[in-house]
Amino acid sequence: MKKIQMKTPLVEMDGDEMTRIVWQWVKQLLLEPYIDLKTEYYDLGLKNRDKTDDKVTEESALATKKYGVAVKCATITPNADRVKEYDLKKMWKSPNGTIRAILDGTVFRTPVLINGITPFIPTWKKPISIARHAYGDIYKGVEMQVKGPAKAELVVTKENGEVIRETIHDFTSDGIIMGMHNIDASIEGFARSCFNYALDMKEDLWFSTKDTISKKYDHRFKDIFAEIFKNEYAEKFKAAGIEYFYTLIDDAVARVIRSEGGFIWACKNYDGDVMSDMIATAFGDLAMMTSVLVSPDGCYEYEAAHGTVTRHYYQHLKGEKPATNPIATIFAWTGALKKRGELDDIPELSEFAEKLEKACVETIENGIMTKGLAALSTIENKTIVDGEAFTKKIAENLEKKL
Repeated sequence: MKKIQMKTPLVEMDGDEMTRIVWQWVKQLLLEPYIDLKTEYYDLGLKNRDKTDDKVTEESALATKKYGVAVKCATITPNADRVKEYDLKKMWKSPNGTIRAILDGTVFRTPVLINGITPFIPTWKKPISIARHAYGDIYKGVEMQVKGPAKAELVVTKENGEVIRETIHDFTSDGIIMGMHNIDASIEGFARSCFNYALDMKEDLWFSTKDTISKKYDHRFKDIFAEIFKNEYAEKFKAAGIEYFYTLIDDAVARVIRSEGGFIWACKNYDGDVMSDMIATAFGDLAMMTSVLVSPDGCYEYEAAHGTVTRHYYQHLKGEKPATNPIATIFAWTGALKKRGELDDIPELSEFAEKLEKACVETIENGIMTKGLAALSTIENKTIVDGEAFTKKIAENLEKKL
């Protein structure tokens, strides 16, 4: 078949370890034979981030603002051990955190449902999407160890010189403190992204914090959501036949467990980080979780919800064939291609991405899967294959569909 032509590049952000290997499988076996792939490439591998003093991460985020759609491979956020392993200049920040701060978006994570892989929560019949605020809170926190006795304070100095103080704690012994922040504009963007996504998906939207304890910080989130919904979205939600409601996060957890799914659950930054992993695991596997960062001004960055699969990478370096599940990486690419096709009016690009997703699902439902999926699946007569062989089987099914 003639290759599908693209008009506008995707921003391609390459990554680390085993997912970097999977990235090449996906491009070579599933995309390049059928698409004249046009990308603006950025190497976000840890060595190149170190070489460029992490400028490459900022450049990739700015390119996303320029072109509107990006696809990102999983990357390493280094700790002290990684600094030694990779001989880094310093302990660089999370690339995801840097990109999210520049785009000021909301991360939406949704599981890929497969017949024969039953969620651990038997009431769940439909996907649950986590909407995670992607700015501030502990990810921009300032931390300090305190040697007591000492007095810790919050101090705000206004532009006119006025000083506002609040005591955090009078330490009589050693301890720790952390200051964190958010800004109204980012919370407003978070709210609008969630409301717009709910309207696009035609699904109810839940939002949860702990405003009974955090009477100013969390309550500000609650108030901003309520005000924007009332003034801008209430009628639209009514017309779409969907609902928005607020609840405390502990109540939300109980409601989620008892639900049948089919809604979007909006959470603050850290809450969303934790709950998305919980949702992914309860549905089956983090490797079956899609993720997209949506900015208020309409930029999209698609990625897998999981990490760089370090253990499999070390197996790969030994010459072994690890059972790495490529589904989340494939769906990052298909999500980006569908959005690029939609924005550039290239229906055949979006249709190709849809067929590739169906090829993935049908490959698993036909009994061919990696070891991790096989442990979850109730499908009989399973054939367990390594990650590369699995990708090749998907390619065979895709070829039949095309």
